[in-house]
Amino acid sequence: MRIGFDEEQRLMIQAVREFAQGEIAPRAQEMDTHAMIPPEILDGMQQLGLFGVQIAPEYDGLGIDTPTYTAIIEELSRACAGVAILLSVHCSVAAYPLQTYGSEAQRRRFLPRLAAGAIGAFSLSEPNAGSDAASLKTSARREGDTYLLNGTKVFVTNGSLADLFLVMARTDPEAQPAHRGISAFLVERGTPGLEMGRQEEKMGLRASDTMEVFFSDCRVPAANRLGEEGQGFKIALRSLDNGRIGVGAQAIGIAQAALDEALRYARERQQFGRPLVHFQAIQWKLAEMATQIEAARLLVRHAAWLKDQQRPFTGQAAMAKLFASEMSTRVAHQALQIHGGYGYMKEYPVERYYRDARVTEIYEGTSEMQRLVIGRGLLG
Repeated sequence: MRIGFDEEQRLMIQAVREFAQGEIAPRAQEMDTHAMIPPEILDGMQQLGLFGVQIAPEYDGLGIDTPTYTAIIEELSRACAGVAILLSVHCSVAAYPLQTYGSEAQRRRFLPRLAAGAIGAFSLSEPNAGSDAASLKTSARREGDTYLLNGTKVFVTNGSLADLFLVMARTDPEAQPAHRGISAFLVERGTPGLEMGRQEEKMGLRASDTMEVFFSDCRVPAANRLGEEGQGFKIALRSLDNGRIGVGAQAIGIAQAALDEALRYARERQQFGRPLVHFQAIQWKLAEMATQIEAARLLVRHAAWLKDQQRPFTGQAAMAKLFASEMSTRVAHQALQIHGGYGYMKEYPVERYYRDARVTEIYEGTSEMQRLVIGRGLLG
């Protein structure tokens, strides 16, 4: 596995770092407070070509390899984790399944739009179907050359911004096992019967919008079905494998930002007549944080490399997401501890990192589900 980046890849990562630190980071607290991403941030991402970063050049994307993509997500997340997850969801569980499972007509129709800045979303979870996604109730009934979708989706990242939703719905309610009755559909914003619900008020990751989405006799052309009937659950799981690489990179970015801030504070803060960083207890905390970040980074890059080599990566993606997300929570915890009482105040960004890190252990598969995936892989 090649660990480093070539000159072109480094230039791309550097461009993203400069944009993230120059344009996003100064507004991260504002975005957290107001629970929104300003249009000018999205415009800047579009100008850098980030929405097409993993879309093939024949569909007007940049076609960048997955390890470089993880570095891009990490740089965005260091500045604002909400911006990072917007791009991660767009790339990993919207554009990727379309590029992997879509017909050529679907790719030609939708991928150039996504590469140009139309935003993608993924709709799987329901009020009573989270980790047990195979129990989803949203239905898709065939009527001639269309399907009628009815149901409710929750926790839809990018919901208020999305131009295209990848929706999992049940086409065969009698299928056994139940997951074989699920199909995938591409639903465009503006389709009659597609309605936005409330935007969730979250503990962290507030810049990223999380929506309820309702389908009420939402008529979708059969040409917008992704893959064959009954293939939706497979598409969803494969997309989530890919998404876990992005979430792992996001978690690393949060942790790196927390370490950077803790190191800066420890150098400046004086106690007992000298900077905190001179105390061995603080140095050990910082050393442990840095070591865990580097270990997580290598796990994520390895899973990304396996994906690009077209080798099985489900287990490695689960390991990377599990370790990186739990590491991020630990590192953010220690960064706040180093700040003492000041870390608990909104004046200092470690308070936000602490809140943002926590959700990485939950979405796109909880830590418990990652352990199941890894365990089942070990058992064959």
